Amino acid sequence: MNRRHFVLGTASLVAAGAWLLRPSDRGAPYSEYFRNLNNELKAHGPMRPVMLIDLDRLDHNIDVVMQSVQRGGKQLRLVEKSLPSPGLLAYIAKRTGTQRLMSFHQPFLNHDAQVFPDADILMGKPLPVRSAELFYQTHKGPFDPSRQLQWLLDTPERLQQYLTLAQGLGTRLRVNIELDVGLHRGGIRDNAVLGQMLTLIGAHPQHLVFAGFMGYDPFVGMGVPGILGSPQALFEQVMQRYNGAVDFTRQQFPGLWRDGLTLNTAGSPSYRIHEQERLSTEVSVGTALLKPTHYDLPSLSEHVPAAFIATPVLKSTGPVEIPALEGASRLFSWWDPNQRETLFIYGGNWMAEFESPQGLQSNEVFGRSSNQEMVNGSPAVGLRVEDQVFLRPTQSEFVLLQFGDLLAVRGGRVVDAWAVYG
Repeated sequence: MNRRHFVLGTASLVAAGAWLLRPSDRGAPYSEYFRNLNNELKAHGPMRPVMLIDLDRLDHNIDVVMQSVQRGGKQLRLVEKSLPSPGLLAYIAKRTGTQRLMSFHQPFLNHDAQVFPDADILMGKPLPVRSAELFYQTHKGPFDPSRQLQWLLDTPERLQQYLTLAQGLGTRLRVNIELDVGLHRGGIRDNAVLGQMLTLIGAHPQHLVFAGFMGYDPFVGMGVPGILGSPQALFEQVMQRYNGAVDFTRQQFPGLWRDGLTLNTAGSPSYRIHEQERLSTEVSVGTALLKPTHYDLPSLSEHVPAAFIATPVLKSTGPVEIPALEGASRLFSWWDPNQRETLFIYGGNWMAEFESPQGLQSNEVFGRSSNQEMVNGSPAVGLRVEDQVFLRPTQSEFVLLQFGDLLAVRGGRVVDAWAVYG
């Protein structure tokens, strides 16, 4: 190839690259929704990373859930770990009319028992018996565990440990048995083991009470590959297993079966499909009410994102520059217009994805930072120092705990602040 052809070829490549990757393709200013939030936070926000809860969007998601729960003739149990703020839980509980909580962590359980003294609490996982002992040692207030708390247990061995604890405390424990309905994360799979647990409960009525079953089935709505089964086929397998445990208990241990047992099932991805059955008495929902990115699922298509991270831009430094590659750094900006603006935000490296303005990206060459993360975009995003970058969390339970008080917004205005669990 002669020099003329090389120059023409290079010019063509640059022109093609500029056409394919011009800034207007990959970056855009705020939508009206985020422009209003940006203005509100610049005027009244704390100018640090915050977690926003949009009450208008949350209300919509609550209403979607309650319409389904009512169609299915069930009760709603709120998953506390996915909504880890007493104020947030209280808001949702008031709108839904439920006092049922699912707790997963002993310190949170003690807090729930004080803040929600009228709550009915079901543990969402089997805790080591020492955790249960600590709960009783530190419990204060009118909440009565013997009536209002169900311990989730999964093996005869753990049940025996809890029996010993109850005998030592001189109290009676309500026992909910975890069923493996297909998740295969523990729980009872066969009736022989279930029979051992029910026998032990029946032999010690002064210390143990059978309270029901819990069968968690998020995989039904998580979009597993079709070769593994359709959601409907997976749901039918779940209910076959659940029905089997119920029928066995009714037939073999009729003295333990009674009205008012807690037959808990579902989870955020799968709660809707349980409208089809009348066996379970309640569904558990938490994360679906906020809809982080990992819950962008067909089963939650009617839900809308209701939680956003907002963090201010601290610095704007122009085209990307990588330490020790100052000269070569120009190549990044030449090749990718989305590296022609460099921003450093307050904090970073969260379990979250950029939401607004569109076209922002972390710089993996520079590296992630939890202090001042480099964020790149095209000039079209139009961000200036102290403008807000908005992200959607990928999950709720851990990420919501990282920002201090949650800021509740309605109509684009901050209207409340809710503490999170410690």
